[in-house]
Amino acid sequence: MTAMVTPFDDDGDLDVDGAASLARWLQEQGNEGLVVCGTTGESPTLTDDEKLSLFEVVSEAVTVPVIAGSTGNDTAHSCHLSIEASKRGVAGILALCPYYNRPSQAGIERHLQAIAGVTELPLMIYDIPIRTGRKIDTAVLNRLAHEVPNVVAVKDATANPAETARLIATAPDGFEVYSGDDAFTLALLAVGAVGTVSVAGHWVTPVHVEMLDAWEAGDTAEARRLNAVMLPSFAFETGDDCPNPGPSKAMLRTLGQPAGHCRPPMGPDSDGLEDEARRIYEALQVARG
Repeated sequence: MTAMVTPFDDDGDLDVDGAASLARWLQEQGNEGLVVCGTTGESPTLTDDEKLSLFEVVSEAVTVPVIAGSTGNDTAHSCHLSIEASKRGVAGILALCPYYNRPSQAGIERHLQAIAGVTELPLMIYDIPIRTGRKIDTAVLNRLAHEVPNVVAVKDATANPAETARLIATAPDGFEVYSGDDAFTLALLAVGAVGTVSVAGHWVTPVHVEMLDAWEAGDTAEARRLNAVMLPSFAFETGDDCPNPGPSKAMLRTLGQPAGHCRPPMGPDSDGLEDEARRIYEALQVARG
């Protein structure tokens, strides 16, 4: 799956038609699902109406599941928006650990339980402590996985494969872990993850598919080779000078796909970003073989 950027026009307004077009192209590239209005989709800068419009438009544009980034750090608002998202054709909810507030583990658990309680859709919990300021305890994730029927997956961006292994070993059968950090995808596959929610998937999905297929076939050498092919793309996707999703949007512009530029406070692009995107993409095609 790719965590899709949100296209804007030259005035910074939502490009709904562009979002539908980009979603279809991402599906054609081999994505088996899309996450809409996540961090890569600049969710903090989107209004509720814009988010709901994106959920509906993207769900109608593709035949793969669309997971809605309808949650934030306000439990009541997260519940409200998740209820509304459930009416827009999405297949699941991305339930984010509350950011900035830094609640206790009990508060995090109550927040996620509340979201799960207002929808029958499956929930993918998003654990990304570098952005939220809190790591969700493995014990909390385990309780939710065992006790809340529609908590079915975790997007893991914790950069701790050993702890992820412990979660997978103790979670119920059928509970799925997805990598939420491209650089750790292969490592997490090794401990039992089933896939990825990718940022670089905007341009490396065909290679990702090949790597996942190689891993499933037991060809670890080929999986390692393909992971190495993608490492420059993983390094490009974010950085201090131009954090995610600026590089992805620059790459999409060079590929002729709808993207636009980021809304403030993200941006402006670092100098030469599109030139670097072209270089990365050309090198990717050569290295892929």
